[in-house]
Amino acid sequence: MKYAVVTGGTSGMGLGVAKLLVGKGYYVFTTYVGPEFTEKIENYEAHLVDQTKRDEVYAFINHVKSNTDRLDCIVCNAGISIRKSFTETTDVDWDRQMEVAVNSHYIMVREFFPIIPAGSRILFTGSQMAVHPHATVLAYGVTKSAVCALSKNLVKEFEGTGTTVNIIVPGFVATPWQNEKPDEIKQNIYNKTAIHRFATVDEIVDAFRFCIDNPFVNGSMIEVNGGYCYK
Repeated sequence: MKYAVVTGGTSGMGLGVAKLLVGKGYYVFTTYVGPEFTEKIENYEAHLVDQTKRDEVYAFINHVKSNTDRLDCIVCNAGISIRKSFTETTDVDWDRQMEVAVNSHYIMVREFFPIIPAGSRILFTGSQMAVHPHATVLAYGVTKSAVCALSKNLVKEFEGTGTTVNIIVPGFVATPWQNEKPDEIKQNIYNKTAIHRFATVDEIVDAFRFCIDNPFVNGSMIEVNGGYCYK
């Protein structure tokens, strides 16, 4: 059996990728915060882990390493967005967002490195906010830019092993959080997107599947945005 870690893997894109991996025969360890996750999925463990707290991140790492001596896929999906203006964003706000999206994932890949076999897959979830700056989420956009840089640099660390490192860069996706936005805001986003709608979770998950299945896709930023900001 192959083993995988998916952070933020109990809802939206993370859950979709976790289920994809389970369907491919992986045993999946995942992190989450928020409401208790009660869905029963075979070969899937959901662990409540606050990735702003390094002791909880290391505890999760140790749990995974105590249960498997190989990790064939890591999906660094977790992230948080604190929607404040540039001048209202505090040091704590900045640090929390960087800790989840960048620092905790750097730590995980580094600590799991000895048990990642040749030919594995490492994937990151990026954001259009790293490509098209947004006035109210500057810190979030910077964290996702850093995620892109981390992914690109990790390619060199795995050179010659057949392990690939890629980043999926979604546009706006029809997750519960996005669906709760007022219709006026959603219509504004639709009008900036050539397809005139949000992506479905399955459409984004399919990009992850492509990177998992294709051993020659490496060091790529794959935008799945429906033609966002085409005007």
